[in-house]
Amino acid sequence: MTSHMAREVAEIPEVAARFLSQSRPALEAAAQAMRALDPSLIVTVARGSSDHAATYLKYAAELVAGVPVASVGPSVASVYHRPLRLGRAACIGISQSGRSPDIVEMMRAAGSGGALSIAITNFADSPMAIASAHCLPLLAGAEHSVAATKTFVISVLASLALVAEWREDAPLRAAVNALPEAFAAALKLDWSPLAARLTRAQSAYVLGRGPAFAIASESALKLKETCGLHAEAYSAAEVLHGPSAIVQSGFPILALAVDDAARTGVIQTAELLASQGADVFITGAEAKGATALPSVANQHGITAPLVLAVSFYAFVEALARRRGFDPDTPPYLRKVTETI
Repeated sequence: MTSHMAREVAEIPEVAARFLSQSRPALEAAAQAMRALDPSLIVTVARGSSDHAATYLKYAAELVAGVPVASVGPSVASVYHRPLRLGRAACIGISQSGRSPDIVEMMRAAGSGGALSIAITNFADSPMAIASAHCLPLLAGAEHSVAATKTFVISVLASLALVAEWREDAPLRAAVNALPEAFAAALKLDWSPLAARLTRAQSAYVLGRGPAFAIASESALKLKETCGLHAEAYSAAEVLHGPSAIVQSGFPILALAVDDAARTGVIQTAELLASQGADVFITGAEAKGATALPSVANQHGITAPLVLAVSFYAFVEALARRRGFDPDTPPYLRKVTETI
């Protein structure tokens, strides 16, 4: 029987094309508001997979626009009731449901504090969307699997499209518009060598740098929640500042390399950890002692890690079943988590 998760991963190319077509007026309005504001700071509000999407946005905005991005803890508004001074700032909230009270309260408080508030959510009539000045509706349709997949990808897509339109960056805009086709290609790639290694694994590291670190974080979360595997995400630089000490013979590592300025460093870290005896798997590169996994070639450096996420999702759904888990219903979790 095909899982909800597998069906929803397969829908990603179609949903991406729908967002780029039908949410364009909302996207252009939000981008125009960003240009009019010319923010000196962007703050993000999110939890879980959505916070990994916000991390991706952080790197994209900082690399493309040179504007610093910081994550704001929702509890500052919802628990501590502390107002923030956010004049000349944009506040971007990311939430699949748009219903968690702490996220909603932080978006409302950000607007009151002077920020331009923009909601990225699957539900344009959600409390978070209503509390915000602008909303980019994902139009992803129902997501029945507890593990977010298509909504995560389209949340990142929406944020990249916003950055491209705000900055009027023609190469990035073209790369974003080409993503539905790239996603379709990513679904066809075979990561079975990694699946064979992780079938009986107890722990793993996932490494990346820049936007790929956001995908490493999301990948580690999915290994935990769908496969019962203790996985941790690290920057390919940060892992050398302590965590590499426990990497010994047979320790599994997935290194996410793409064709950007960080690629050489990721390869060097992969080779160093392989020399310690780790079972290293790497995308987008060849590394001594590591197993190369296929990836979609000729992608923009900002969008390439998101394409990797689609390949990873197809892989991890199959891995969950191989490890004896139901990928649709992780233990102790539910689809909408409402925190204060």
